[in-house]
Amino acid sequence: MLILLPPSEGKTTATTGDPVDLGEHWLPELAPARARVLKSLVALCKRTSERSVKDSLNVLGLSAGQRDEIVRNAGLYAAPAAPASEIYTGVLYEALDPAGLAPESQRWLHETAVVFSGLWGVVRLGDRIPAYRCSIGVSLPAPVGGLTPYWKKALKPALDRLAGPVLDLRSGAYVAMWAPGAQSAQVRVLHERTVDGVPKRSVVSHFNKAAKGRLVRALAADRAAPESVDELVTALRDLKFTVEERPVGEDRPRQLDIVVSEI
Repeated sequence: MLILLPPSEGKTTATTGDPVDLGEHWLPELAPARARVLKSLVALCKRTSERSVKDSLNVLGLSAGQRDEIVRNAGLYAAPAAPASEIYTGVLYEALDPAGLAPESQRWLHETAVVFSGLWGVVRLGDRIPAYRCSIGVSLPAPVGGLTPYWKKALKPALDRLAGPVLDLRSGAYVAMWAPGAQSAQVRVLHERTVDGVPKRSVVSHFNKAAKGRLVRALAADRAAPESVDELVTALRDLKFTVEERPVGEDRPRQLDIVVSEI
């Protein structure tokens, strides 16, 4: 099984550790593609004139108050790196709490979950990275260009050859980086509550990340090993998740609703 995660905008800066080594990352054949993006991002952010800094902020979708992000990106080659599980600190990763899992569940998580990133393409949670700022919606200077089409082309041959069911928990634009096909399931989180005696459901926005983090944590603690999407659905129900399926066309990713009463 493969679990696909989004990155988090919030990141913790590593204070110790060697700089990133792209050759150590999962799927090392992607190292040249990663190196091109890293080189382009660092070059963009190393420019120091006021006009250049404003341009860099605009390219990265940052405000004037986020100039420190430009400085951090400019130093990525020398910045200390740490496991991605320690760098990503958003709502999903707080709920997942990788460090709080038993060692065998941490190993399962590092083998099963991968994070999609505008800078790295895909990394496992045990891969060492520095903190950075570069979303998938960015378009870097040539020859990289738009990161979505860049990674879509680079990732397809590497990821298409992987077997087993895929649990897709990515958000928004990160879904466009790779389409895993029919042996995959995409998840939507619904909040069910009773209003005037009538059950009502709504799509969860911000707190869906926490629900997804708890879901991955439960699978990791159980060290689930489904060999199909049907077995994945059974595993989630065995872990006491309320799972409902929406109909889809043939050869399309399965669509699962996780219904929660508390967020």
